[in-house]
Amino acid sequence: MDREEVKTRVKKVIAKVLEIDESEISDDANFSFDLGATSMQSMDEEKSLEIQTVSDAVDFIGTYLD
Repeated sequence: MDREEVKTRVKKVIAKVLEIDESEISDDANFSFDLGATSMQSMDEEKSLEIQTVSDAVDFIGTYLD
């Protein structure tokens, strides 16, 4: 799966979870400040705390797909 496909899927999930339109989600959107998210959880809590933007999430998820 290439990065663009991961990004598309990540944006779909974000839109569904946050109940917003995918078109509102830019690659550099900050989860808290731009998208209104209040928290993030993952299996690797320390690394997930470093995720601040959609692009960061795509990179993070991509490491688990390689």
